[in-house]
Amino acid sequence: MKGTEKIIAHIQADAQAQVDAILAQAEQQCAEIRDGFEKQAAERYSERIRAGVKACQDEVDSRLRIDQMEARKGMLAVKQELVARSFDQALTALCALPEEEYVAFLTKLAVGASVSGDEEIILNPRDRAAVGEKVVEAANAALNGGKLRLSGETRDFAGGLILRRGNVEANCTAELLVELSRSELSNEIAGILFA
Repeated sequence: MKGTEKIIAHIQADAQAQVDAILAQAEQQCAEIRDGFEKQAAERYSERIRAGVKACQDEVDSRLRIDQMEARKGMLAVKQELVARSFDQALTALCALPEEEYVAFLTKLAVGASVSGDEEIILNPRDRAAVGEKVVEAANAALNGGKLRLSGETRDFAGGLILRRGNVEANCTAELLVELSRSELSNEIAGILFA
């Protein structure tokens, strides 16, 4: 049996050597596969990090552009509000001129708008009572014998006048004059306010 035992031992030794060789080869293949997957995983991780950083930067840039646009819109709204207030204050100041200056202003409007010299002047209730007759007298004098007359009718406007002859009216109200000046002067006022 000694010879049989030697053969068995030899077979077992060969088998063990083959098993060890197969295991070593399998371990080497596993290591190579593991290295390959680790390399792929590292590359994918780097790609995802780069993509994530780019996406974050794109989002930050987009929000920054939106915030800058909103800030510009807000600033524009403030500027427009301030320009509008300037025109409102101009209207208030125009209607609050000292009486002598206001009569001269209304006279100039009446004379400038008069076509025939015999129209009627429509004022707001306050101006009719305070300066109506003075305006008619001054305008008729400026027209060299004009026949303008003060209307019994009043209208609801801040200041200025309406000149009427029959069905034709010339609107010379302060509101309209300021509004007509708005398009011409808005940029100039904005330049002064925000220089």
